[in-house]
Amino acid sequence: MKKIEISKMEKRNFKWIYLFLLPSVIIFIMFYLNPIVTVFTTSLTRWDGFNAPKFIGLNNFIEMFNSETFIMSLKNLLYWSLIAATIHVIFGVLIAFILYKKPKGWKFTRAVFMIPNVISAAAWALIYKFIFNDDMGVLNNIIRIFNPDFHVQWFYQSPYAFWAVALTWMFYSVIVTLIVHNDLMSIPEEILEAARIDGATEWRIIMKIQLPLCRNSIGTGVICAVTARIAMYEQIALTTAGGPGNDTMNIPLILVNSISDMKYGYANANGVIMFIIGLIILALVNKIFKMNESVY
Repeated sequence: MKKIEISKMEKRNFKWIYLFLLPSVIIFIMFYLNPIVTVFTTSLTRWDGFNAPKFIGLNNFIEMFNSETFIMSLKNLLYWSLIAATIHVIFGVLIAFILYKKPKGWKFTRAVFMIPNVISAAAWALIYKFIFNDDMGVLNNIIRIFNPDFHVQWFYQSPYAFWAVALTWMFYSVIVTLIVHNDLMSIPEEILEAARIDGATEWRIIMKIQLPLCRNSIGTGVICAVTARIAMYEQIALTTAGGPGNDTMNIPLILVNSISDMKYGYANANGVIMFIIGLIILALVNKIFKMNESVY
């Protein structure tokens, strides 16, 4: 009888659950699902933003994949994604372990590492534009102390521009650090103590216990890092504008340029590619890091 009463009570409560979920569902449909559907449908059209979209099938996608600029942007995305998933994430994980161990000066390290990350991407792009300036930039003036004839315009010369753009975000991985540090703090101390009693060194504890138990947070960090490269715009638009040539071109820049040229259908086709790449990255990381499996 009690089970039947509880079941009836749960059914009565379901209507209130649905009622409280309704605002979130409405917001999702209005601000997420509807724009996504619009992007996919208009990507198959020629649309200038004023006249009605005209269906042209896959022409926008064919034009994209026949464009050297778009192919170069895909290559850049691949390279930047590899850098983000390795150097960027590893650096963030390393800082997380330093903060977790709390060595002497860890509070200073935390402040130095955290403060620059509150500055916007656009502001950092402009700061780096001055840092890498050949005439008055800090970097070149330091190098000229040892090599007086050194002259490189980092953002305007190939192949330096690609790496100059990468350096504007490569070592600013506070999101990865915070996520991994939170996972480290949640590991039961009993597990670590048992490993020490069994004779495990600190290095083995890190490699065999802490890193595996932080698998989900590291995977989340990879997703955040790579998807940020997919959507990266300010760092390029305010420094190289995709140049020199197409050395630093990326998909968001092509999208914005297409909107400026009144090619909304073509711009949305680029948006579809970004969306699909994001889903592929999410699926790959979920599989590699076994995100759906429990770590304990």
